[in-house]
Amino acid sequence: MKYPNKLASAFLFAALGIMTLTGCEGGDLYNIDVPAWLSEMGGSEEPEPEEELVGQMEDVYDIGNAELTAAFFTLGKTYIVPAGEKWQAQFNLTVNPDNKYYKNFYLVINAVDAATGGAGAEYGVIRYDNDPNKNSEWNTESVVNPNLTEINRDLVGGNFTNTSPTEGDNQDVDASVQKMNGKITLTVDRAEGGLYIKMTNGTLTKTYTQTTAFPSTGADVPLAFRIGVEQSLVSFLSTNIEPIGGCTSADDKQPVSMELMGVPSEVLLGTPLDEAMANVSATVTFEEGVVKTVTAEELQFQTIPDYGEVGQYTLVVLYNKTFKGQNADKTVMAAKTFKVVKELSAFTQTVVVPNPLLLGAEDNSTAFWGAHTDNVKIAPKETKVTTFTNYSSCANNWNNFCIVLCKADNTEYAVVRADNFGWGDCYASCTPIMEEGRNWDVWRPAMDGAKVTTYVTNNGDGTLDVKAVMVGNDGNTYTQEYKGMKGIDADNLYFRFTVDGCHLAFDNTVGATDNSTGFWGAHSPNIQVIGHQVCTVNFTNYSSCVANWNNFVIVLCSADGSKEYAVVRADNFGWGDGYAACTPAMEDGRNWDEWRPAMDGAKCTAKISNNGDGTADIAVEMTGNNGKTYTQSYTGINTIDPDNFYFNFTVDGSHLVFE
Repeated sequence: MKYPNKLASAFLFAALGIMTLTGCEGGDLYNIDVPAWLSEMGGSEEPEPEEELVGQMEDVYDIGNAELTAAFFTLGKTYIVPAGEKWQAQFNLTVNPDNKYYKNFYLVINAVDAATGGAGAEYGVIRYDNDPNKNSEWNTESVVNPNLTEINRDLVGGNFTNTSPTEGDNQDVDASVQKMNGKITLTVDRAEGGLYIKMTNGTLTKTYTQTTAFPSTGADVPLAFRIGVEQSLVSFLSTNIEPIGGCTSADDKQPVSMELMGVPSEVLLGTPLDEAMANVSATVTFEEGVVKTVTAEELQFQTIPDYGEVGQYTLVVLYNKTFKGQNADKTVMAAKTFKVVKELSAFTQTVVVPNPLLLGAEDNSTAFWGAHTDNVKIAPKETKVTTFTNYSSCANNWNNFCIVLCKADNTEYAVVRADNFGWGDCYASCTPIMEEGRNWDVWRPAMDGAKVTTYVTNNGDGTLDVKAVMVGNDGNTYTQEYKGMKGIDADNLYFRFTVDGCHLAFDNTVGATDNSTGFWGAHSPNIQVIGHQVCTVNFTNYSSCVANWNNFVIVLCSADGSKEYAVVRADNFGWGDGYAACTPAMEDGRNWDEWRPAMDGAKCTAKISNNGDGTADIAVEMTGNNGKTYTQSYTGINTIDPDNFYFNFTVDGSHLVFE
């Protein structure tokens, strides 16, 4: 996956790909017949005859929304095109009136995932606009040869007129963008190993003409294609290949089920129900698998018991409209619990990397209590989050990390292990919890190389909680919790790690130190932020300084990563389902030419807030190597599930060192 403002390097165009193909050596060498429609391409904006379509099936659905607020990488259905076949589709395109050149549609090209049958590794993206000075297409590294890329920009042709300025603040604005509107015919022709793509509305046409093998791993494999938008709207009409999940008819559809988003985990006593649930939305699934997101104004809310006093409630949400907004034959319902409280919880999390970074001998010979990290203080209503890799001798269940909970003078409250056991004055009062059905014979070897995230919480009321999420080398996730340890002095609580026949490597770096790691090439572990918590992360950002986006990136997502709420960058840009609703802001008068080199070695503090009401905020303070302080914030990111809210860091031509 990539993003719109990324690849700003100039590239060459083939002269519509026609002169090369009609008499070139490449056509003979690979014995690939050029499709007839390519040889008919002209270089003017005169209307072309409408493409002849064969075997079209009705497939009526929208990608994006009528408000033109859909975030980048809002994707439609997946169409699998085998080698040697042709896919043709038609849809109506509505572009954004702000005339930003990239707010149209794009074609995402993926491998077919062997396990799921859906879209797998990304080969590249080709967008409808055609500006040689911008990023109208981008590509991933070749799977077979890291020095190659799958899409060759020299093979792009088209008759677009680009009028955007090359200098100033409006370089993304192109007055000719409105000419992209209308009925688009998309053709993907995979003739004998090549790849031919044509996207046209009869006036503006863009082509991609490759006679060599695509993909580089072999042209006999099927490819997955998806249409995507960014603050634009694609209204799909027809296809000659049935997509995964089937085609969608134009007939009205009854609702089948729905999933709630943005239900607050806590509501302050006295808040009216409609105000408390104002950020709730629902993903409604209709007949034929059609999906639509509806807002709180379209939903009906009830509570069990009746809404009012402090306590736990079940929110019952009803929806009774068809896909076209008529009264439905039946009402669909979904429910979720929330609490009414006198005072909202207000916890602060801080990500810490204890010293030393490597604890215990690497051959796992360090005996119990043989090595310790420094103590880390936990303030009242604060959670400290630590990530590390656990290496074990695997001889016994206890040959893994231990967490010591103590006072500043090392007087112990409790000691807890990874294997559902502990001791100490405060331990007897806690409730140890682990996942159901743990098989110790499986778990023990899986802990050698396990990725671990621990959460130690000072509840501020004389109790503490400990949680560990362990992703074993077998790919399974194991959890261990110790909840409700009593007898804690909330103002004098510390923790540290020790070992027993194991060693720990604290993960404080993301990305290669030479800044060679590409976009999405490395990630920190996921860290949970529960409702009404603010998580603080301190780190140093190192950058290649080539482009504004060659810095840290923050990803907001669900625990398993299946839902990506938003992705935000250091340079006042982002995307995702929840990003469109947010307000990006930075300090006044930022000079990008000054800021870019200042970010190499910048000291950064990021605060990620789960507001508990279905929204999240991000605020970052960056002190550059020039001594100047820069700020970046994203306020009001929505569609958040406050009970399933995580974040991680990734890089793009940069690397991060956490403190």
